[in-house]
Formats: sequence, C-alpha cells, structure tokens
Amino acid sequence: MSPFLALVLAGFLARFGYQMARSPVLPRFAQDLGATPELIGVIVAASTVTGVVIKLPAGALSDVLGRKRMMLLGCAFFAAPPFLYPFVQSPGALLALRFLHGFATAIFSPVASAFVADLSQRGRGERLGWFAASGDLGSTLGPLVGGLLLFYTASYPMTYLTVGVLGLLPLLIVLRLPDEAPRSTGATLRARSAEFWSGIAEVLRSRAVLVASALEAALYVGYGAFLGFFPTYGKGIGLNDAQIALVMGAQLGTTMLAKPLSGRLSDRLGRKPMILAGLLLCAATLPLIPTLTSLWLLFPVSALFGLGVAIVTPSTTALVADLVKAGRMGSAMGVFGTIWDSGEAAGPILAGVLIASLSYPPAFGLIAAFMAATALLFLLAVKDPGA
Repeated sequence: MSPFLALVLAGFLARFGYQMARSPVLPRFAQDLGATPELIGVIVAASTVTGVVIKLPAGALSDVLGRKRMMLLGCAFFAAPPFLYPFVQSPGALLALRFLHGFATAIFSPVASAFVADLSQRGRGERLGWFAASGDLGSTLGPLVGGLLLFYTASYPMTYLTVGVLGLLPLLIVLRLPDEAPRSTGATLRARSAEFWSGIAEVLRSRAVLVASALEAALYVGYGAFLGFFPTYGKGIGLNDAQIALVMGAQLGTTMLAKPLSGRLSDRLGRKPMILAGLLLCAATLPLIPTLTSLWLLFPVSALFGLGVAIVTPSTTALVADLVKAGRMGSAMGVFGTIWDSGEAAGPILAGVLIASLSYPPAFGLIAAFMAATALLFLLAVKDPGA
C-alpha cells in the first residue's frame, strides 16, 4: 500500500471511531449525567481545547522528530482513552476524559496533513481534499453508527468500548508506514530545541498563514455550535437518536463527497473565491436549522451547510501548505490547526451561553452573522493570498 493510501485509510478509521465518541453520543451522555447547557458546551469543546494547546507543538515536533513517530503517539490516544468512558459517573469526570481524548486528533491531524502535503506540490489541493474526505467519511459514519448503536443498545459503555476497538486500527496502519530519514539537523537537544522554536517563529510571521487559519476558525465557530447543540435541539423537537444521527450524517456526508472536487477547483480557480463562497453558504444555512422541525426539511439544509464546509477547508489547508517551506510544513499545519480549533472550541461554548440566555434561533443567528462578517471583512480588506 502506498503511503498516501495508508494515510487515507488511517485518517478514515481514526475519525470514524473518534466521531462515534463525540456526536451525537457525547451531548446525550453529558445531558444524562446532569450537565447544564453551558457545561455541555464546555464538554463538547474540551477535546478541541486540547487541540488549541497541543496542535502547534505537535506539528512543529514532527518537523524535528519525524512524522511517523508523532503519528504513532497520536494513534495511542485514539486507542486508549475510549476504554475509560464506561467508568465515568459525573460531568466533571467526563470533562477531564474529553481533554485527554483530545490529544488523539491534536497530535495526529496536523502531522498527517503535513505528511500528505509533503508528498507532492502538484495537485496539493485535490490530494488534501481526498485526505480530508477520508476523515469526513469516518466522521459521517461515526455519528450515524454511534447514534444507531446507542438507539438500539441504550448503552453508553457498549458504544465507547466499540470506539476503543476501532481506535486500535489506525495504530496498526501507521506502524506499517516506511521509516523516514532523520529530519532534524541538530545533533544535540539544544540544537533540536532551537530548530523547533525557529520553525514556529517563521510560520507565525506569515500573515497569509494567519489569515487562512482565522477564516477556518470562523467557519468552525458555526460548525462547533451545530455539532454541539443540534443533538439537544433535535431531542427537544421530538427526534430520536437515530433521526438526529441521520440529519448530522447528511451534513457530514455532503462534506465528505464535495471536498475532493472543491480541493481540485481551488487548484484551478484560486483559494480566495472558494473560501468566500463556502463561508457565506455556511452563514446562510446555519440560522435556518433551529427554525425547522421537519426531518425532511432538516436533511437538505444540513447538507447545504456541509457543502459550505467542504468548499472552505481544502482551500485553506492547501493555501497554508503553499505558503511555507517543506521543512516547516508541520509547524504550519500546527499553527493552522491551533487557530482552527480555537474557533471549533469557541462554537459550542458560545452557543451554550447564548442558548441558555436567548434560545436556539437567535443563538445560531448571531453566530452566523459573525461568520458572514468575517467573510466580508476578508473580501474587503485582504488581497488574494494565493495570488
């Protein structure tokens, strides 16, 4: 199996199990443990907060220590924490475990993206789109299978033990990747440390990298709100766990199917038009979701929201990869992932506060307005970074 196909398969399996643990099972689990809406938002965001802290150093370390070594560490966190969920008895314990579980994607995601971007510069957007789509296929099946498993077994322990078994598979795949030549030129710990910090500093000085990352963060404020609170909204309007999983699967399925094509279009049309179109589409569809109670109307709106996500993400990721030296790819993806996760973490926290004080429609509407304002600011104030 080629390294690219191995990365695609590992990305799929990692996301499949991880999303089974997260949505729609996690908000329902937190709710049944007695968590308030505000605390549910924090619990849903906890693993993403881990990413905010860990993605940057993980990506930069992969520039020094190697991609495979860091990916194996990330895979260990996919495999081990799920076996602890059956022992959780309180919202506080669940919050702590979510922070720990978050190390999985915090380490794996930026390093795997850097590995894919390193393979070739030509067609990078399309290749990153396929890699992202493989993760999204896992993200589509994860909530669907997790929701259905919870529906038919009514057992949180059964669901999370299944997640643990699935988490072992990407570890086995990454173990079979070819060993890399040493990346670091430093012979001492001090030299490697200097190389680590210089990589981070170099990437942080790139205005275009920061702009692309901020746009992705704005997108994921809305996405995090949807992911965190559609399950509780759906329960409130009478949907069962299986129906909630199907609606969320429509969004994730559309995202998965569209990413390779949108990545290819970004290679041809430029990054900025794709980013703007996708972000505005998300801003238009997000506030519609909490105004609908029909399952059949929620399906197409959720799918359109997923299309917006699919248009933005390959373009921003490829843009970041285009702007840095090959030796700094891990640092760049770490910066990108950190800022991205800041938005995704802020989404459910912000939504929880707004929903508690205002209700669902105005909360989602305000978040959508923020996304639209970010897109317009980018349009008016920033030249095309990919030009």
